[in-house]
Amino acid sequence: MGITQRCKAWSLGTTGIGFVLLAATAVKAQTSLPAVTIDAPKPRQQSTVRPQRSSHAVHANRRATRRAEPAAPTPVAARAPNRNSVVGNLPTPYAGGQVANGGQLGLLGNRNVLDTPFSQTSYTSQTIRDQQARVITDVLINNPSVRTVWSDMSYTSGLYIRGFTSNPWDFSFNGLYGVVPGLAFSTDAVERVEVLNGPSALLNGMPPFGSVGGTINIVPKRATDDPITRLTALYASNSQFGTQFDVGRRYGDNHEWGVRINGTYRDGDTGTQRQSQNLGDVALGLDYRGERARFSLDVGYQDQFVQSPLRPTYLAPGIAVPAAPSANANYFQPWTYAHTQDWYGAARGEYDLSDDWTIYGAVGGRQNRSYLLSGFATITNANGDLTEAPYNFPVSHDSDSQEVGLRGRFSLGGIHHQVSLTASRIDDWSGSQFPVVATIASNLYNPTFIPEPTYTRLNPTVTSAVHLATLGFADTMSVLGDRLQLVVGGRQQQIESTSYSSATGAQTAHYEKDAFTPAVGLVVKPQENISLYANYIEGLQQGTTVGIAYANAGEILAPYISQQYETGIKVDWGSVITTASLFQITQPSGTANATTNIYSADGQQRNRGIELSATGKVTDTVRVLGGVTLLDGRLTSTANGIYDGNKAPGVPDVQMNIGAEWDTPFLRGLTLSGRAIYTSGQYYDNANLQQLPDWVRFDVGARYTFDLNGKPVTIRANVINVGNKGYWASATPSYGLSLGAPRTYLLSTTFTF
Repeated sequence: MGITQRCKAWSLGTTGIGFVLLAATAVKAQTSLPAVTIDAPKPRQQSTVRPQRSSHAVHANRRATRRAEPAAPTPVAARAPNRNSVVGNLPTPYAGGQVANGGQLGLLGNRNVLDTPFSQTSYTSQTIRDQQARVITDVLINNPSVRTVWSDMSYTSGLYIRGFTSNPWDFSFNGLYGVVPGLAFSTDAVERVEVLNGPSALLNGMPPFGSVGGTINIVPKRATDDPITRLTALYASNSQFGTQFDVGRRYGDNHEWGVRINGTYRDGDTGTQRQSQNLGDVALGLDYRGERARFSLDVGYQDQFVQSPLRPTYLAPGIAVPAAPSANANYFQPWTYAHTQDWYGAARGEYDLSDDWTIYGAVGGRQNRSYLLSGFATITNANGDLTEAPYNFPVSHDSDSQEVGLRGRFSLGGIHHQVSLTASRIDDWSGSQFPVVATIASNLYNPTFIPEPTYTRLNPTVTSAVHLATLGFADTMSVLGDRLQLVVGGRQQQIESTSYSSATGAQTAHYEKDAFTPAVGLVVKPQENISLYANYIEGLQQGTTVGIAYANAGEILAPYISQQYETGIKVDWGSVITTASLFQITQPSGTANATTNIYSADGQQRNRGIELSATGKVTDTVRVLGGVTLLDGRLTSTANGIYDGNKAPGVPDVQMNIGAEWDTPFLRGLTLSGRAIYTSGQYYDNANLQQLPDWVRFDVGARYTFDLNGKPVTIRANVINVGNKGYWASATPSYGLSLGAPRTYLLSTTFTF
């Protein structure tokens, strides 16, 4: 029996054991309720004060037997963390545990949610586990301002945040760009997924791929003071089995050294027809918490193979959008595939010059090697006829980044100042080739499959080189006990970008651009639990690299500057936080000429919106997470005014995500959950002639936690798209149409030792 079969058999066995335990314990619970742990022991956050490791009785006994022994030193972790620290200073979870009290704001460091003049949400590892999120985009489905622009059943997914694209290659890792695997990143080693809505050039620097809608920051897991040993058996429909482990320990007299290792292996058929997925990953996190110095190191490897992945599907001009096929449909060739391999790593260190001043530095990078025998499809009429053109598509992607900085605080004239200074650099090289291996006439509802064509594996050559350098400064001034805070700052940014021919290696395009991007933020607290905020922030983005579907594929358009104005209110009701914000973002837009098929910048897109959200504990047994985003995306200043005032493609008027959890009173340890996701209609084209209908999806879940011989066991069950509704999830000229997720059953059993 091979390793894959053994892993499947072991996973099936442990999952089955878990469900047998569930049935037996449920019967027992009707007569005598077991002692219940709500989940596997939750790690105490590093930002809290760690108690002494020994009790008073143990200390007394030691004094009686070894009276000559000197008093033990105060543990390092028992000292309050430096307020400038990011390493080992994780904001604590908010009531209900689904989100955190704050998050990282790049240049500004960690900030509490009520002290943040921006819209940010930080999802915790508890949310990741309870919802059985497999990749980062599974976590982001909780956010009403976020939508995916690739099918969930692909091998990657771009995002829309506030109606603008956010490239997955622009995810940051502990605030550092150029580290996170860009196609799909497993959640195994992730402690927090932080979403910052809107441009963030001052805070994080210029994203390598020009994302303007928002920033996704990944915070890795760290060893906690309590030892962690978790083993999880996984199942996902239709026949995908897997195993996951999570081990963490701290060492040293004061627990100053930490080791955390996570890994997953899963393999089998997915809920989409003729599709299978194999994924393996491992991640190691090391850290040191000293009296004045702190250090962390993360390294990881991920390998993913998807057979017959869903890809973007384009729509010919002038035809009506055909109805979406069934939810589990797959009209792409069964021999297509996507194989991605990623190595990544990052190191970060801090040193306290004094109680008020800290210097820090970070380095990181990634290496991606992908090979795809896959391409795009174009629907040619309302009957669903299409042309599929698979590519022989090797891809390479190498990045490295560095950052150094200084944070400190002082008071002058009754005004408190928190200042930050940083310099960063990112170098990114990517390469690809994409010759067509076949042109296939097919149909959306009744696909035609042909034998796999003969092709020769290619080696990718460098086709793009991007070098970004920034220097940023910010000062947060506060008075009246932080009731009034003003953030001012700016970042000088330089971008150099070069394109090369994939065939000859000759340079085809080059530009260099400098820009200063200022920002200002204001926080006013009329009461301690109420925060009124406003901000103005800019972003410099690299010009779009034209996609392979256009005649000028590979061309880099000129850089552009985006601008955001935002104001809002946040209220902490004690166990529920509510937020209401009003914003406007402008960005140059692009379009393809219907005659020449050349993609170019043409006018401006202006998105205005209102965000309403709530999270926390409504009662002791009910938790909520979600909200609604109202968007008005418009095209302005287009060529000859032809599209002025039209709806921006891919920007719905309404996006709503409402989720809730309920701890049942009739069976202790049983929690039921549900989520509704709604997206109103949206346009595919600038002319507003091709429109997608609205869609709604329902997800449900349950988990049951009990003790087995004094050890917690948690069984989780989630169903995505309960009604198995087929729908087009999104539509843009750049990313095409994307098919929504099919009904998918997720089951797992977690044993904590």
